[in-house]
Amino acid sequence: MKITEIRIHLMGEERLKAFASVTFDDCFVVRNMKLVAGAKGVFLCMPSRKMQDGSHKDIVHPITQEFRQYMEEHVLKAYEEEVKKNSSSENEKKEDEVK
Repeated sequence: MKITEIRIHLMGEERLKAFASVTFDDCFVVRNMKLVAGAKGVFLCMPSRKMQDGSHKDIVHPITQEFRQYMEEHVLKAYEEEVKKNSSSENEKKEDEVK
């Protein structure tokens, strides 16, 4: 199974940095993955549902550690690229305002 598309939606909040939608093999998409800032950097959270006892349970998740690493690596790379693209767009806007 290969990732064929990743869409990142930046949030700009203190802990919630972005949402990600990941398409696999051009035929299956998982939406509402969260990129969250933690003590060791940004990490990927699977979509989850709040249970009656207040805990959260993942709705979807990778079965193997290898696939989790593959997915996290690609989603985090896409997130970093989106942040970089967004910050250069913001810088261009500021430069235009100064002119």
